[in-house]
Amino acid sequence: MENYIIEMLHITKEFPGIIANDDITLQLRKGEIHALLGENGAGKSTLMSVLFGLYQAEKGEIKKNGEVVKINNPNDANSLGIGMVHQHFKLVEIFTVLENIILGVEPNKMGFLQKKEARDKVISLSKKYGLQVDPDAYIEKISVGMQQRVEILKMLYRDNDILIFDEPTAVLTPQEIDELMDIMRGFAKEGKSILFITHKLNEIMSVADRCTVLRKGKCIGTVDIKNTTKEELSKMMVGRDISFTVDKKEIATGDVVLSVHNVTVPSKTSKKNAVKNVSFEVKAGEIVCLAGIEGNGQTELVAALTGLDKLSKGEITLAGKDITKASIRNRSKTGMSHIPEDRHKYGLVLDYSLEDNIVLQRYWQTEFQKNGFIKRPAVRSYADKLIEQYDVRSGQGALSTTRSMSGGNQQKAIIARELDKKHELLVAVQPTRGLDVGAIEFIHKQLIGNRDQGKGVLLISLELDEVMNVSDRILVMYEGEIVGELDPKTTTVQELGLYMSGAKRNVGKESGHAE
Repeated sequence: MENYIIEMLHITKEFPGIIANDDITLQLRKGEIHALLGENGAGKSTLMSVLFGLYQAEKGEIKKNGEVVKINNPNDANSLGIGMVHQHFKLVEIFTVLENIILGVEPNKMGFLQKKEARDKVISLSKKYGLQVDPDAYIEKISVGMQQRVEILKMLYRDNDILIFDEPTAVLTPQEIDELMDIMRGFAKEGKSILFITHKLNEIMSVADRCTVLRKGKCIGTVDIKNTTKEELSKMMVGRDISFTVDKKEIATGDVVLSVHNVTVPSKTSKKNAVKNVSFEVKAGEIVCLAGIEGNGQTELVAALTGLDKLSKGEITLAGKDITKASIRNRSKTGMSHIPEDRHKYGLVLDYSLEDNIVLQRYWQTEFQKNGFIKRPAVRSYADKLIEQYDVRSGQGALSTTRSMSGGNQQKAIIARELDKKHELLVAVQPTRGLDVGAIEFIHKQLIGNRDQGKGVLLISLELDEVMNVSDRILVMYEGEIVGELDPKTTTVQELGLYMSGAKRNVGKESGHAE
């Protein structure tokens, strides 16, 4: 009989209106990287939250090294050597890196905090595992990739040997993903056991030993990675064949929908400008992608375009109207739809119902209100239509609290709302971040459908496959400037990488020269 370090046997977990985990068995070997694959809302995060003590299962048992254990809360999990990096990080933004790492296990003598000893341990761990972080930096001032390193160091500081990663690459750049994969391989070589939730089949194929697939709360099976293919895994995950190529017809552009002229946006973290004198156009019927490594001004440029932040110089024109100083609502009325980078901060009111979030941009229209009172039946009917059309899954349908939904289904709700309202331009920032292959295929079809209906699409993406397959034109941003304009049909991923890293520029058309 095989020895497993962790066994989750016949786990069932229910929420109002939904069985999130239905009689699931998962077995983890010592020193292996075990992937957990499934569509958005398949029950992956719920299952790992049961193992980490955030939820209690109605049925089933958990064993560690063959002994039944009871995990009532995360402290119990930590004492058993189980740590978890959550999809949405659990960090205190106004605390330093060091304070976040030791929070809850603060070393003290006679009631006095012993920070030096903790700092030495953190510095030693970060050197050993190649997780360079500044222990004195404040969380709110560091990049998302650095925040993830802090979460990993929290587990290592507590000497955890069973590490759960929930969608760890959803918010990382391609370079950071490669680094994380190397770190995970290093952990496994040391004998640590890893449970790795992801939607990304390439990552599973490159780093995992085995993979357990969940679909709609049930376990479909566990496979050895060396004996399977991406196509087989995707079929197990969604129950049908998935196309990994993006079909689109030839481009037919119309009038200019968005004109950005000499836009400069100040940085919030330094005295420099985050965006420097940027100009470009998006025409009706084309998908223009802003590509670049995270932190090169894309976020600040989008904030200025959508009205979340002010620009210090330049003009923005949408559908022939000057919107440089327009409010967010007026930009929306003029014809702008926006799928934001941070769905929790800018996309949803998490404690509102799904139906209220779906009409957030339109509740004042006569279709949904009369004399200042919301027409509930109209809102419900409209929400139900979009929920079905975009396959948004939740326990209680339109009445579900948005906070209770999986990240991918929250994303689908935003996309449904933004695509269905009247618009001339869609600004889509990381639209497929955290989505499974079936949902990505669906979203790509929606973006291309928008373009084919004569809308302008400005796509901001860190996924190089998405940049190459979906866009008609690529603008590369580096250090706040547009350094290249590329045609996805004639360029390569390697060339795109050179522009993204600043090694190459062609500020004028086709005048590329290495710097």
